[in-house]
This record gives sequence, structure tokens and C-alpha cells, in this order.
Amino acid sequence: MKNINIKIIISFLGLTSMLNGVFMLIAVPFSMYHNEPAQTGILLAGLTTILVGFLLWFFNRNAPKNLQKKEGYLIVTLGWLMLTITGTLPYLFSGAIPNFTNAIFETISGYSTTGSSILTNIESMPKGILFWRSATHWIGGMGIIVLTVAILPLLGIGGMQLFMAEAPGPSADKMHPRITETAKRLWLIYFLLTFTEFFLLKIAGMTWFDAINHAMATLSTGGFSTKNASIAHWNGAPIIQYIITIFMFIAGANFVLTYFALKGKLRKVFQSEEFKYYFFGVLTLTILISILIVNYQDPNLVTTINHPKPWGETESAFRHAVFQVTSILTTTGFVSADFTMWNSFATMLMFSLFFIGGSAGSTSGGVKIVRHIIMIKNSLFEFKKLLHPNAIIPVRYDGTGVPKNIIFNILAFFVLYMGIFISSSVLLTFFGLDFESAFGAAASSLGNIGPAIGSVSPVDNFAHLSIGAKWICSFLMLIGRLELFTVLILLTPFFWRKN
Repeated sequence: MKNINIKIIISFLGLTSMLNGVFMLIAVPFSMYHNEPAQTGILLAGLTTILVGFLLWFFNRNAPKNLQKKEGYLIVTLGWLMLTITGTLPYLFSGAIPNFTNAIFETISGYSTTGSSILTNIESMPKGILFWRSATHWIGGMGIIVLTVAILPLLGIGGMQLFMAEAPGPSADKMHPRITETAKRLWLIYFLLTFTEFFLLKIAGMTWFDAINHAMATLSTGGFSTKNASIAHWNGAPIIQYIITIFMFIAGANFVLTYFALKGKLRKVFQSEEFKYYFFGVLTLTILISILIVNYQDPNLVTTINHPKPWGETESAFRHAVFQVTSILTTTGFVSADFTMWNSFATMLMFSLFFIGGSAGSTSGGVKIVRHIIMIKNSLFEFKKLLHPNAIIPVRYDGTGVPKNIIFNILAFFVLYMGIFISSSVLLTFFGLDFESAFGAAASSLGNIGPAIGSVSPVDNFAHLSIGAKWICSFLMLIGRLELFTVLILLTPFFWRKN
């Protein structure tokens, strides 16, 4: 342990806690405006979190500023645990979620941008609590660690180790050679997109409160809604659903490409191999599922009610198809229709999206499209090697050869991902879930998706899960958000060996 800088870790946890407390205080005016008793609990939670964070930072502020990989992994993982523990306080202190396990589940679901919930009547919750719930999405979406990296130069600390641990995917794209400048640009884009969606949703007919909550949940690819029926609440307002669909798609794309698009460099966007797969994948699946909805769905489904044929039904089918495909692929988890009520083929198509995820460098969870592209290319490469064993055939991505260590990392990630999914599904059956629900809950939690299949379908929630099952899902949400290695490396004995 001598080779780990403990003081800088504690100092950083304190800084993270203080920032988290400030976000809590932002929720207080929403509660005060509606004259809710919860305002006292939220205020106390915010002040307590800031005080704890200040004490941790103050007594370790003069720690040596050397930050290595080990400290980076510890800071990110422990930072998320700190966020989770302090993030439960508004729920516990206000009495909105008095049960600790439920509060942990809802909080980690928020920060990990999963969107699974244990709340059975969302609309009865205090407005301040609903805002805080959405704010946990917004904080976790880009990662409060990246936000903190942007101000680390003020403390004389380098941030590359933190950024790599926070965003450990295969994409190494940078918008600026200095990592702190990258973090600032990421958050500026994130904020501007959130404000733009809020403005458009307000114009489209949402209340200002619903608009700001759904904007935060969309850009973070989270999925928490202020309504019990999620986005299905606005099935009579197609424009709202189209706006959310567009911003889900943007949030699921690489933010570096979004930066280039905003600068007018559209050619760079469409040159991206991952973006082309992403765009045409959404388009193809939307058309296919639209056809399935129109021709094979239950005639009593909400998608056909009150829509004159033929155009009304076709538009409704297309809208729900593109909404749900984008929602699941980007791991947002908003619901406009219960896709488990479509025919079995359509449901299985939707479930298969649980294992794809959005783009690298986005706020999406899941395996990520780029990993699938490289795994498929590597598989084809192996077939070619069988026929031409002496040929040198590199795996190329975006016209550049992919280093072997990246390929091995991706293969290891996928094997580990599927192994965790299978073992956790088996474990969830031990805690009372049936086969289908266990698979759905495990895939949804690990992929940070939200709605699943079985008893945790889009029209259900996770409230009925046992205590053990909720803790398993909470752990899956955490490691899924940090892409497995960042957390699991801490469980290996060689991590703790002295150099």
C-alpha cells in the first residue's frame, strides 16, 4: 500500500462530495416553489454532503500531487461509491425513499444512467426529489469525474489517469491535446444540448419542470421520467416523442463527432465507421420493426388507437419503432410503448439490442458498437488466416490498423461481459426471479438500459425484487457504467502488490 497515494484519493473524494452537495442544493428551490416538506431533507442532505466533502478535502489538501494509474482506478471507483452513498441522503432525509436498499438502488440507477426504478407512483413524489433524481442522471451521464478533471489544473494535478479510468472504452479520440480542455469542451457541448432540448420540449407542450427533467435524462441516456407511463404519457403529442428521439440519437453518438458537427465538419462525422453502422442500424431496425408492428401487432395496442388508416397507423408504428429502437440501443430506456407486447420476433430483436449499446465516447452504456465492429472484423480475419496462414492481414478500423493489444482487450471485455451476464442471471434466479425476468434484469442492469423483459418489462419496475436481487443489480449497474475493468481490477490480488 506504500506505493498508493492515499491522501490524494481522499482529497479527491472530498472534492467529488462537495460538487455533489452543490447539485443537491440546486434541487431545493424546486421543492420550495411547491412548498413541499421534502425541502428540509434535501437542504440538510446537501449541507451534510458538502461538509463531509470539505473535511475530507481540507485535511488532505497538501497531499503529494503525483497521480498514477492505481490512484486513477481507485479514485473513479471510490468516487462513484461516494456519489452513491451521499446521493441517497436526499431520499433518506426527506423520507421519499426511507428504505436504505431501495435508496441505494434508485441512486446508483441514476448515476449509472440505467433508469431502472423501485418507485411505484412517480407522480406522487415531491418535485424536489424528482429533480434530484433526474440530476443524478445528468451528473453521471458525462461523469462527474470528467467535470472534476476540468478543474484539476487549479489544484496542480494532472487528469489523464482519471479520464482514461472514467472512459475506458477503445476510443482514444480527443478534441484538444490537453485532457482538461477536452473535459471542458465535453461539458460545454453536454450543457448546450441539454438546454436546447429543454427549450424545444417546452415549446412542444411540456411544462418547464417536465422539460428540464426529461432533457437531463435524455442527454445522459438515463431514462428517469416524471410520469408513471414514461414518454407514453405524451403518445398524443408526437412532436415531443420525435424531439426526444433525435436527442437520444445525438446522445448515443460519439461526442467528439458531435463537436465536429457543431463546427461544420460534417465530413468527419460521415467518415466515421462506427457512426455509419450506428445510423444505418437504427434506420434498418426501425423499418423492420415498423413493418412488424403494422402487420403483426395486437390490434388493441396503444400504437393504433385513435389513428385513422392508413397514414395514421403507419406514422404511429414508425414513431414507436424509431423511439424504442433508439431508446434501447442508446441505453436510455424511455418507454413510448411496451415492446414486449409486439410479436415475439420484434421482442427478441429489441432484447438483442441490450448487448450492443451506443457509440464509444457517448453517454451510452452497453458493449458499444465499435467493439462489435472490431470483433466481427477480427473473426473474418481469422477465417482468412485459415486459408492464407502466412499472409499479413491487419484488422482495420476507420482505415487504420488496430493494434493487437486493443483487439485482445476487446475480446477479453466481451468474454467477461457475457460471463458476468450469465452468472448474474443464474444468481438472480436464486433470489426468486423466473428465468425470463432474471435474464432481463441482468442484461438491463449490466447494460445500463432500464426496462427489460419478464416481470421487469417496460410497464413494470424493480420494486418487487428481493433485497439480494436489488444489490446484485446495483453492483451490475456500477460495473456496467465503468465498463467492467475499472472496478473489477480492484478485486485482483496483483493490483494491491507493491511495485
